[in-house]
Parts: sequence; structure tokens; C-alpha cells
Amino acid sequence: MDELPLGQAFTLIEPGPVVLLTTHDGRNDNVMTITWTMVLDFAPTFAICTGAWNHSYAALSDSRECVLAIPALNLLDTAVGIGTCSGVDTDKFAQFGLTRLPARHVRAPLIGECLANIECRVVDIIDRHAILVLEGLAAYRDSAREEQRLIHAVGDGTFIADRSRIDHKAMMRSKLPKEL
Repeated sequence: MDELPLGQAFTLIEPGPVVLLTTHDGRNDNVMTITWTMVLDFAPTFAICTGAWNHSYAALSDSRECVLAIPALNLLDTAVGIGTCSGVDTDKFAQFGLTRLPARHVRAPLIGECLANIECRVVDIIDRHAILVLEGLAAYRDSAREEQRLIHAVGDGTFIADRSRIDHKAMMRSKLPKEL
């Protein structure tokens, strides 16, 4: 094996799905791109890593709610564009032609162009690590959408798209939730 510089170690395990996180600050909607996400268990509990360096953080910590909108591969350029500008001076929904859809449980909007959306409430903020723990309140998936491949950020400016799915549900049945 070749040695990898330790500063690049995160690129080996970062490839989680690219997520567009929407917030509402009482007046305006915003959307940011985030790739630092984690599923905490089979319950709808998730963690994201973000902090005061992001414009959305104030709305997220004040309102304690958001939407995790999961784009498919056809939105890669949009996701990168959203991640390279600031909501301080840009209406990203207008700039990138995103459709706001009303959520049922939170004021932040769903994104109509995304493959899936999860309405969430912030249940914990771990300041030391800039980790926010989210509880899912409702989830939606557009299974009729032609493009279903998720985008995974490697962390170095490159991305991976899902290609094939290998079904081992029968083999893992004893470890999966009954509804799967």
C-alpha cells in the first residue's frame, strides 16, 4: 500500500450523499450544500456538521428546523453552484431555478427538483464539534423521477455517482427494520 498524506484521510470516508439543506429565518428561505452527514441509527435521526461560518447556521440554530433535500446526479452542477455562493447576497432558489414546495411540519421549503426531501427538527447542537443532531419528521421520495443516482462528494472537488445496486436484503433480514 502507498502512504496517503494524513490531511487527505477524510477523502477515504467522506463520500456520503450530497444534500441541499433548506432553512427559513422568519423572513427568507435559504439553501446550502452540505456533504458532512451521518445516519445515527434506523430511527429517523441524522447528524450534520456545520457552524457559524455558514450563513444558514443562524436560521438553523434559531428556528431549530430544516429540510434535507437529496439531489440526484442531474443536479450536480446546481449543488456545486449553491455551495460556492452565499445566501447573504444571493437568493439561491431564484439563482438556480429551484422550486419551493411547502413542508408540512417545518417552515423551510422542500425542493421540487430533488429526488427526496426529509423535514427535520434540530434536537441537539454539539458546539465543540459543530454537529447538529436532527430528528426526521416526514420524508418524501419521487420514485417516478428518471434520474435516481445519488451524488457523493469525495471532498477534494471530485464526485462519485451511484452506479449499481446489489441486493443482500434476504441475507441481512435479521438485522434490518421490519418495514424494509
